[in-house]
Amino acid sequence: MEIRVHRGQGKLQHVIEIGPHRLLTDVPAALGGEDTGPEPHDLLAAALAACTALTVTMYAKRKGWRLDDIDVRIEHGKVDQAYVLTRRIAYIGNLSAEQRDMLTAVANKCPVHKTLSGEISIVTQEVSP
Repeated sequence: MEIRVHRGQGKLQHVIEIGPHRLLTDVPAALGGEDTGPEPHDLLAAALAACTALTVTMYAKRKGWRLDDIDVRIEHGKVDQAYVLTRRIAYIGNLSAEQRDMLTAVANKCPVHKTLSGEISIVTQEVSP
């Protein structure tokens, strides 16, 4: 899967193309943008929240557990020298304490969580437009 990002219509707005999907990204006015979309760190946090919700929901369905809904919230920001993502998960449904514990363990193994917790290598190559 290739993701493409190019200038949008605003001062700093950019369009993110992921296959057939299009998203906007921007920064708040205080940083010179127009706040027409989430900023990149918000998208990163959203990826973790979405992956958590999808992974946990699929697991609960596979087990036949009564997970009626899941509410995942991420707070994020720089703390000292680290960038911290604090994830809060509410499991809605008739679940035992053991099931809730297992769902939290599954959340900690979602693909985005594993990617962000592991070693990441970014290779940058300059290409012609």
